Amino acid sequence: MALAETAGRIGTTLVAMARTRLELAAVEVQEEAQRVLGYVAWALLAAFLGAGALMLVALFVIVLFWDTHRLLAIGAMAGVFALAAVVIAMQVRARFAARPRMMSATLAELNKDLAFIKGTGASHEQ
Repeated sequence: MALAETAGRIGTTLVAMARTRLELAAVEVQEEAQRVLGYVAWALLAAFLGAGALMLVALFVIVLFWDTHRLLAIGAMAGVFALAAVVIAMQVRARFAARPRMMSATLAELNKDLAFIKGTGASHEQ
């Protein structure tokens, strides 16, 4: 009977560990979703306000040079917009590459569990 009890306890422990890890994974997914939603909301607001401001500045510069160098003013504004687009794209790429790995805490805990089950871990905190 001792073998059956031990197997039952091991099974119960494994299920409890899996439940804890799944709860951690759910929390991480929720945090990631909130973070992404925040990024999207701020990006849309910044894009809307920035586009309006840039159009007004471009219009101002073009009207200012309308009588003398209108084509140069239009070309300069297009160049400024293109340069800004490249800089922003590089920033987005850098931030995307530097984002935290999704579910990294869950994966770390699962690796600890695996090491413990294989017998390589001396102690295990739950």
